[in-house]
Amino acid sequence: MSDRGPLLAGIELGGTKCVCLLASGPDDIREEVRIETTTPRETLAAIRGVMARWRDHEGFAAIGVASFGPLELDPGASRYGCIVNTSKAGWSGADVLAPLREFGAPIGFDTDVNGAALAEGRWGGARGLESYAYITVGTGIGVGSVVRGRTVRGLGHSEAGHLRIPRMPGETWAGVCPFHGDCVEGLASGPAIQAKAGRPGGQLEPSSPEWNEVVHALAALLHNLVLTTAPQRMLIGGGVVGGQPFLLPRLRTALVQSLNGYGATPEIVERIGSFVVAPALADRAGPLGAIALAEDALSGR
Repeated sequence: MSDRGPLLAGIELGGTKCVCLLASGPDDIREEVRIETTTPRETLAAIRGVMARWRDHEGFAAIGVASFGPLELDPGASRYGCIVNTSKAGWSGADVLAPLREFGAPIGFDTDVNGAALAEGRWGGARGLESYAYITVGTGIGVGSVVRGRTVRGLGHSEAGHLRIPRMPGETWAGVCPFHGDCVEGLASGPAIQAKAGRPGGQLEPSSPEWNEVVHALAALLHNLVLTTAPQRMLIGGGVVGGQPFLLPRLRTALVQSLNGYGATPEIVERIGSFVVAPALADRAGPLGAIALAEDALSGR
């Protein structure tokens, strides 16, 4: 037990790696373990091993799981705790929570981006806000939307990275999303940039024409979020945006142009520099998101 609060076990399950965190909060991290994401059998067994060691030595009061998806988040569904219909080979149908139930601790479960959004609201760049969006642009594009303090839920969870958007005039490239082709992720993710340019985005000059469609697609995503969930702030990062400092100013400009004065645009224009921002927790948002989910599970939220 930590003097700052109970120890919590957090699991951020990503498409390429998993980060396990034992902590009571961002200022009291006891241990961090990284595990390569391979097959469900190997990866989930390795996660269970870490949890068993922590249980036997320091113990933990709750577990939080922030996973790539799509996920079944309805506790009443037969597939609750499973990954469903994912493009990650071999993971569709994988029961992420199965090896964790034996520990008898409360479990918080949500998408990785929703967890990261909660962490930014609790300890990062969205503190004090009720409604905001967290966007990560990397291998995929994920959006965690928080409205009135809770992540958006319905029949499933938000998958705004797969929104269909209008194309730039004259653009006919098919995109790389295996489900939707030229959705936002299919046009502006890291793999999309590499497929179109023939090299990774990190090797492109800021003036490279490939960035034009990336900015267009991401600005359309921001536009749609403004008009659907009415966020008080949007935090956008990940390897693509975070690795290219020129993108954030371009996205601010493109969003203002796209909104074209509609709705709350005047207020957004006045504070665009604090409306579209980089995440304050950077690459710690994901693992700390799992800790936030464990906190919520422990408190019954």
